[in-house]
Amino acid sequence: MSNKLDTFKGSSNYVATDELMNAVNVSIALKKPLLIKGEPGTGKTMLAEAISESLGMPLIIWSIKSTTKAQDGLYVYDTVQRLYDSQFGEGDVSDISQYIKLGKLGEAFTSDQQVVLLIDEIDKADLEFPNDLLWELDKMEFYINETKETITAKTRPIVIITSNAEKELPDAFLRRCIFHYIAFPDEEKMREIIKVHFGDLDEKLVNAACEAFYKIREMDDLQKKPSTSELLDWLQALMLSGADVDSIVEKIPYVGVLLKKNQDIDMMYEIKEKGYSLKRW
Repeated sequence: MSNKLDTFKGSSNYVATDELMNAVNVSIALKKPLLIKGEPGTGKTMLAEAISESLGMPLIIWSIKSTTKAQDGLYVYDTVQRLYDSQFGEGDVSDISQYIKLGKLGEAFTSDQQVVLLIDEIDKADLEFPNDLLWELDKMEFYINETKETITAKTRPIVIITSNAEKELPDAFLRRCIFHYIAFPDEEKMREIIKVHFGDLDEKLVNAACEAFYKIREMDDLQKKPSTSELLDWLQALMLSGADVDSIVEKIPYVGVLLKKNQDIDMMYEIKEKGYSLKRW
């Protein structure tokens, strides 16, 4: 490990708590994946980008879907292309290696320099997916059956794994990870995040937007609470429209930027129609 990897101290566009920075640095020192959980919109994915920027490393992102298999991250053997070439091509199809395409994990292992590997939203895949990666993430190698070749990481990548906690992950997988939960930021931390993204905004606008935002999040019947990213989008909408700052808490303009479920939006309209105000909530 090179000296520049000693510590992660945050980045210019990411507000990290001391606990989060410690978790990152422990995972680097112990050479274990860092599993990050938290509400959607709390900056889990952006953490990997911040580490990449801070440590000057390339970022490789493996975005997980419900259909993703562990094998997809290692390599794919393109049998269709080989069959096509054998029938219509002029090349030597006996060289199987030219039909092996590395996945994101394979790319990270074969990189000449250390990289940050983000395995994003691992809980979207089926339950066996994490277990199928135990050997590869632990030993930092995998075997290509078609070429009888073992791919071993040239330099161990920094592995960041995110989860929205939609499914419980297997204990065997959890034992191999450093774990950190990103709590939803309180208002003081949120103001730091706003300043990073927008610089010095009008204080009255920030005060009104934060007051409305946190009061909405306190509502018990919401199907989906607004996230940090939605607050940032809302602030931008308020700025671009020149919204009346004094009426923001009462009228909640552009509510569709904050709330994304019909039931939640209907409930907000009902509150306003009945003459209620979040100021008295």
